[in-house]
Amino acid sequence: MRIGELAARAGTTTRTLRYYESRGLLPARRDELGHRAYDERDLRALQQIRTLQHFGFELEETRPFVECLRAGHPEGDSCPASLAVYRRKLDELDALIGELAAVREKVAGQLTRAEQARDELAAEALVPGGPEPVCELGGRER
Repeated sequence: MRIGELAARAGTTTRTLRYYESRGLLPARRDELGHRAYDERDLRALQQIRTLQHFGFELEETRPFVECLRAGHPEGDSCPASLAVYRRKLDELDALIGELAAVREKVAGQLTRAEQARDELAAEALVPGGPEPVCELGGRER
């Protein structure tokens, strides 16, 4: 198939395919007229790349999966190099989850502190002679 057909079947653009070719992820085969020529294996490699990128993998991280497919494996993730990328990605995700959990804990603490401060101010405002409540926008409540 030609580049336009492959792009349409893969749900991408010819520009993207040329970029993948320049990065060595797609073969640079040509037919007798000099047109780029692709086959079903190339479509499978593109589907693998797009799936992995959808999961958050960088383009270069997809290389072992594409090479695994090119080596004749029915799935691009059955080779040792692909498994190693999965492991690294899981470690990266676990680290991000830990960072997000720590940030969430800090934000939850700030919310609790802010709510307590608001409640204390509201209680003081109910005391005769207490402070007059102030709106967050800078005006006084009436």
